[in-house]
Amino acid sequence: MEAETVRAPELALADTDINWGRLDKTRFHIIGAVLFTAQSALLHPTAVVKSRMQVDGSGLSHTSGISVFRHILRSDGVPGIFKGFGTSAIGSMPGRVLALTSLEVSKDMMLKYTEGLDLPEATRVGISNGVAGMFSNLVSCAYFVPLDVICQRLMVQGLPGTTYCNGPFDVIRKVMKAEGLRGIYRGFGLTAVTQSPASALWWGTYGAAQHIIWRSLGYKDDMHKKPSHMEMVTVQASAGMVAGACSSVITTPIDTVKTRLQVMDDYGDGRPSVLKTTKTLLKEDGWRGFYRGFGPRFLNMSLYGTTMIVTYELIKRLSVKQG
Repeated sequence: MEAETVRAPELALADTDINWGRLDKTRFHIIGAVLFTAQSALLHPTAVVKSRMQVDGSGLSHTSGISVFRHILRSDGVPGIFKGFGTSAIGSMPGRVLALTSLEVSKDMMLKYTEGLDLPEATRVGISNGVAGMFSNLVSCAYFVPLDVICQRLMVQGLPGTTYCNGPFDVIRKVMKAEGLRGIYRGFGLTAVTQSPASALWWGTYGAAQHIIWRSLGYKDDMHKKPSHMEMVTVQASAGMVAGACSSVITTPIDTVKTRLQVMDDYGDGRPSVLKTTKTLLKEDGWRGFYRGFGPRFLNMSLYGTTMIVTYELIKRLSVKQG
């Protein structure tokens, strides 16, 4: 008798893009909360390094990301590279439910709406994912901008031009006392106007890239040939890395302005604004100033794109309704 060949378990190509209707929503959000928190913990140090490089006056803006990382470890130890993580991890949970729900529902709607259009499949998938990403970002901005203001201030506190705060509630109290609700929403307009197109770019690039990669490997929905779990992870990770890298190049200048706007307090007369922040950056460093922290941000977004989408697609596969 010939020995049987042991093969990896295989899934239908349709399972590479599981729609909202096939998901057990409770499992989806519970598993998502656990796995995304673990993913955030791995990437949080790069966000701290990036924020410190973007806030001038610290003497770190012209040094490399590795040097900044070492400086934080020497001065603050391991807790220093995780400043703001507790607030970010706990605070992100309700916002993530809002963001993921709006993303999946709007993506399903767009795929149905574009079904009859005479478009290449990769273009249709890219457009649907892009519109869903933009809508999800717009919806979640109302929640995540105040959280971002709090976390960014905790990450860079102690640097020149920033205010020391004893925890997230102290940040809220001091900002509200100084500027009211407008202070908590510093950077909201800039985030909503600029990050929503950036989110559309990320999700659109990811959807199109994944579709193109599958087709280039010879997979089609109506074929008997099925990808293995490992192939799924590899293709989705590659598409996520491409999306993250493209997005970081385009959005770093905006992120630099937003970060400084949210955390700096020594702007002299009047309220801090996008225009004041932009002029200050140009005066200090010229156009190079807008790409402060580009290395850590490129690394963060490339790794984030890869780990986030692999985690996200795993969550969806684990949350498919049984029976």
